[in-house]
Amino acid sequence: MKLAARIGQVTPSLTLAISAKAKAMKADGVDVCSFSAGEPDFDTPAHIKDAAQKALEAGKTKYGPAAGEPKLRASIANKLKADNGLDCAPENIIVTNGGKHSLFNLMVALLDPGDEVIIPAPYWVSYPEMVKLAGAVPVIVSTTMENGYKITPEQLKGACTTKTKLFVLNSPSNPTGMVYTPEEIRALAQVVVEKDIYVVSDEIYEKILYDGAQHLSIGAVSPEAFQRTIVSNGFAKAYSMTGWRIGYLAADAQLIKATTTIQSHSTSNVCTFAQYGAIAALASSQACVEEMRQAFAMRRKYILDRLQAMPGLTCPQPQGAFYVFPNISQTGMKSMELCNLLLESYKVAAIPGVAFGDDECIRLSYATDLPTIEKGMDRLEQFLRDRLSGS
Repeated sequence: MKLAARIGQVTPSLTLAISAKAKAMKADGVDVCSFSAGEPDFDTPAHIKDAAQKALEAGKTKYGPAAGEPKLRASIANKLKADNGLDCAPENIIVTNGGKHSLFNLMVALLDPGDEVIIPAPYWVSYPEMVKLAGAVPVIVSTTMENGYKITPEQLKGACTTKTKLFVLNSPSNPTGMVYTPEEIRALAQVVVEKDIYVVSDEIYEKILYDGAQHLSIGAVSPEAFQRTIVSNGFAKAYSMTGWRIGYLAADAQLIKATTTIQSHSTSNVCTFAQYGAIAALASSQACVEEMRQAFAMRRKYILDRLQAMPGLTCPQPQGAFYVFPNISQTGMKSMELCNLLLESYKVAAIPGVAFGDDECIRLSYATDLPTIEKGMDRLEQFLRDRLSGS
């Protein structure tokens, strides 16, 4: 079969592939310590599940509006005003099948062939692939560990051309866990306004912060920045609702109308009764979010203490999300080789940094239970000692 040429330009998701391999090994009885998935190990809070169950019992099982249930769109608009200082109305919101789908809809609605999209590296694996699928050109700007894996205003300005249409900003970051300070966000916003480009702010990890880090949405910096800002977010990470597939996009009403048209011809509406769980997530106490964040904070401390004491690794301290991104260059291996050996011989699943645009690092997720982290760190340390000793 002759497939469309665009498929040949897209790389399959390594994160999903390695997670699937680790799960298959576990299913075969292999004792695997998996640090691969960006998925909280907590169950969805009971009050959210209860709300979805009540919606089922009330018959909320039919088609709904393509842009989402009106009550959920209004709840999201209220959340953006209260939490993020963004003056959004329901018509500025579309509910999508997860945060990933919101970004895909955006790329298809906004980008023309030949448009350029600036993406700082390390990046989430799907950003460049979505840009390619839309026929546009990803422009990768490498950042450094010394600079906190953050793009500078000078780098952003230097990467802009007459073809630049969009800048992708992710804070807190997947895969590094780094968080842009409010001052850094304001400086980037100045460039966005000066160059008259759009910015999509992926804020899916905004609630998972440590050490007093603050999240500032770039659209809240100024009215001029707000006009150029598109926010992508969802319920997967903060509320442990990964399988529910509920995300959203907040933007100018014209763009939301365009993405709604695309969604009406692709997936139609998001699962109706699941949206009532999302309404409950926003309307109820946020104590469940804080409880999970505190558990992540404890795990982060443990995994950082272990990694920073291991030979052959350099691991910066993340301020958000639930990932660490240690540098492995001292081992003499590239990320794919190391991760393959680590999984096959020591039964530890990690994601190669090459998937995120940095072949000298690996990503470890600590969204798993502490006993697994402890056992996995023991195995990783043994792997490194064996490798560095030549045994």
